Amino acid sequence: MMELKVDLGERSYPIYLGEGLLKDCAAYFDKHAISKRAPLLVVTDESVARHHLQPVMDSLTAGGYKASSFIVPSGEGSKSLQMLEKIVTAALEAGLDRKSAIVALGGGVVGDLAGFAAASFMRGIAFVQMPTTILAHDSSVGGKVAVNHPLAKNIIGAFHQPEMVLYDVTTLQTLPKRDISAGFSEMIKHGLIWDAGFVTWLEDNREKLLSLDPEALQYGLYQGCKVKALVVSQDERENGLRAILNLGHTIGHALEAVAGYNELLHGEAISIGMVGSARLAMKLGYSEDIYTVTKRILESFGLPIRLPEQYDTARIMSALMHDKKFKEGTMTFIIPTAVGQVEIRSDVRREWVEEVVEQLKREA
Repeated sequence: MMELKVDLGERSYPIYLGEGLLKDCAAYFDKHAISKRAPLLVVTDESVARHHLQPVMDSLTAGGYKASSFIVPSGEGSKSLQMLEKIVTAALEAGLDRKSAIVALGGGVVGDLAGFAAASFMRGIAFVQMPTTILAHDSSVGGKVAVNHPLAKNIIGAFHQPEMVLYDVTTLQTLPKRDISAGFSEMIKHGLIWDAGFVTWLEDNREKLLSLDPEALQYGLYQGCKVKALVVSQDERENGLRAILNLGHTIGHALEAVAGYNELLHGEAISIGMVGSARLAMKLGYSEDIYTVTKRILESFGLPIRLPEQYDTARIMSALMHDKKFKEGTMTFIIPTAVGQVEIRSDVRREWVEEVVEQLKREA
């Protein structure tokens, strides 16, 4: 078992990463003084529930916790105000109070949704992240929780740090192939923004990672979580440095909104977005090598690097206007300046982005 710390003073918390952690989750809840006197609510989705809900409920019950569960439909469509209301109803019916905790058992959708429910229920109660996807090594760390609006992704949200992240890597063995590839998008991103050596390691170990080799996978997840923890520890509320974690997300979020949150997986949209950011880097005078490496590694992991032609450019640009990073004719983008290095640019012109969106349709 490996352990990392997100250092946020009194809001600091650990990330536990290892095998078989779900069946022993009650011991970790005890360690972090999660109340046994108040009920818990485990939020998960249909796919995860089939494989992993029962061991969690068994452990919590055996450990003396009063736990109930709520299952949401799988997919990004569940990150809605309507589903949030249903979770609050379930919490009230289960008798949750201010000493209770909400447990997020699942991928990024469940973590964001359950986390926002915890942030807003009775003005904020404890919650625990128990990620079950590769992608969630990013989303489960850092305390960003949110639901979507039909016009914009993650526009309704909060910062609400978990008590801990309990990451059982054995859960990843049940992932569909498409979700495995999509999950590596954020891991690759962590290398591209912070650590060129990690990018090289990812390329060298691609086959092991895609086949879910336990040793390679645990190392890759640890390194990805380490980058996220280091950045968040320095800038919890995205006043500066933390924005670099948005590499690929400005275009990516717009694509998800245009697709109705049901065509592209998050990691697939972010992959296309990172290729777009690398193209913007060329427009700003940076080396074409950045684009070449970005495109090569993403494609090698089975991730999309082109934008489907049926996606309307005008709709994509309209979605970008609703992004939190848009200001009066220019946009804030995370621009790669070298492999493993990025900068925050607030002077990216709308027409440049529109040109890149069109290029993403025609060529990779």
